[in-house]
Amino acid sequence: MRQAKTLDDKELKTVIAHCATRRHAKRDRALLLTGFFAGLRAKEIAALSVCDVLAPDGTIRAEFVLSPEQTKGTRARKVFVGSKLQRELAAYLRQIKTNDTSAPLFISQKGVRFSPNSMSQLITHIYQDAGIVGATSHSCRRSFITNLAHKGVSVRILAELAAHSSITTTQRYIDINDKQLRAAVELV
Repeated sequence: MRQAKTLDDKELKTVIAHCATRRHAKRDRALLLTGFFAGLRAKEIAALSVCDVLAPDGTIRAEFVLSPEQTKGTRARKVFVGSKLQRELAAYLRQIKTNDTSAPLFISQKGVRFSPNSMSQLITHIYQDAGIVGATSHSCRRSFITNLAHKGVSVRILAELAAHSSITTTQRYIDINDKQLRAAVELV
């Protein structure tokens, strides 16, 4: 099976611009960027509740823990929320204006929590509609890991952020390209 496409900066900008044209523009932007900036799987994005990201004082948490039921595996996972994602989530929560912190963070057109499958389909359709060939719901996660690897983050740290038990799994997520190969040989 072919791996999901890793998006470059231009493709990410294209997808985000496309989100602005959609009926649920703010939701779609926020859920995609949650995947890109936190490395979450579609299942994990679908499982998020407002209380996962919103602290009692009304600020966006710098980190939160996904329960084993929210993750792919059988163990909890700590998620670190960088400043870019904190800003995106704060803007999104201002827009949805909910007082129910137990509510799903992202609500489907039917007004309910997304299933993992429907979240995966939504993300893949957004990419297709934006004209990004080969991208799937896993592209957010692969792009997160690849972008950090290209910035010199250790594979051990990447494995921890991705909640992979083996760095071998994490290494399969990292794409390389000719630009990086050229830069590498210039280091000699």
